[in-house]
Amino acid sequence: MKNIVTLGMTALGMTLLAASPAMAADAVAAVGAVNWGLGIGGGLAAGLAAVGAGIGIGKIGGSAVESIARQPEMAGKIFIQMILTAALVEGVALFAVVVGLLIGFVK
Repeated sequence: MKNIVTLGMTALGMTLLAASPAMAADAVAAVGAVNWGLGIGGGLAAGLAAVGAGIGIGKIGGSAVESIARQPEMAGKIFIQMILTAALVEGVALFAVVVGLLIGFVK
């Protein structure tokens, strides 16, 4: 977990450092200035939605496998409920990614 947090913070820092010169150049050019905060925020929102969906679907799958191991005779019903729940989580995540990307492209 500590490695994931470190990797995430490093990626965020590198993104902000790479965007700094571009933001300064656009701030100087008053015509056609871009709001970089929206782009960075939209990208972070889309990324967090994808990561959250991955974690959620992983927990769903892990719990389903554990349940099937405890009661093998219920494997069919557990599998159907697992697929249905994972599809709902994936639908919400896809919606969040689209909204995050749309926010990033608004001028």
